[in-house]
Amino acid sequence: MKTVGLRNDDEGAGRKAGTGSSAAPATAEGHTRAAIVQLLLERGPITATAIGDTLGLAPAGVRRHLDALIDSGQARAGRSAPWQQKGRGRPAKQYQLTAAGRGQLGHAYDDLAGAAIRQLGEIGGEAAIAEFARKRAQRVVAGIAPVDRDSAESARTEAGHTIDKAEEIAEAFTEAGFAASTRKVGAGVQICQHHCPVSHVAEEFPQLCEAELEAFKELLGTHVQRLATIANGDCACTTHVPLTAVARSATATAARTSPSAAAQPAAVRTNDSGRSAE
Repeated sequence: MKTVGLRNDDEGAGRKAGTGSSAAPATAEGHTRAAIVQLLLERGPITATAIGDTLGLAPAGVRRHLDALIDSGQARAGRSAPWQQKGRGRPAKQYQLTAAGRGQLGHAYDDLAGAAIRQLGEIGGEAAIAEFARKRAQRVVAGIAPVDRDSAESARTEAGHTIDKAEEIAEAFTEAGFAASTRKVGAGVQICQHHCPVSHVAEEFPQLCEAELEAFKELLGTHVQRLATIANGDCACTTHVPLTAVARSATATAARTSPSAAAQPAAVRTNDSGRSAE
């Protein structure tokens, strides 16, 4: 899975190579907590071990921060899916942000934006809102050329072009504040937006989400399937992009007959009150 970068701040005693002091400065504690929250945002669900390895933190320090985030309602824990388990024993817990946790990241000018779009609708109707949403999505991906499927010499080359284009799209949305990433799943690739700076507005105006999906279709030159959205209460906005002609046909058919029948992200059972002991 390709993800955007993370800050890597020192934690004092929480570091594996720390000095052993148990009194880390408040500023370092805050930086470490912020780094863990950012990692939960960009790569969640994720295990405590993976968090420690990525940020260079000792297990005790990771668990302490995760417990605090769970106690405050900003994170939750669930068991890994069977296919994610490595080795024997109980499946490791995986952690991710809750809706309340994402809400802490800030949604600037939500009220103002909502009021402006409502006024736009009163003046120009639904068509005006749809056009506004379309232009907004196009600004995010401005400069990205559509994939050239005619130049693909083989199915393998075609799949590579699609993956590269999906990564370009993810990078553009990350720059726009969506903390986007891509991951290969079966015969397709998924574009995952782990944060949505306009999710509160998108709950009222789904045209914003619809316009993003249309932009994906135009750039990728294929039918794509939206599997989940933050505006609907999911942990991320997930869009499935088929990599082969056969997979594209199956995805399009599933979307026409029953959207819920399309491939879904791996389900992770959650336990909002779970503690971090693994």
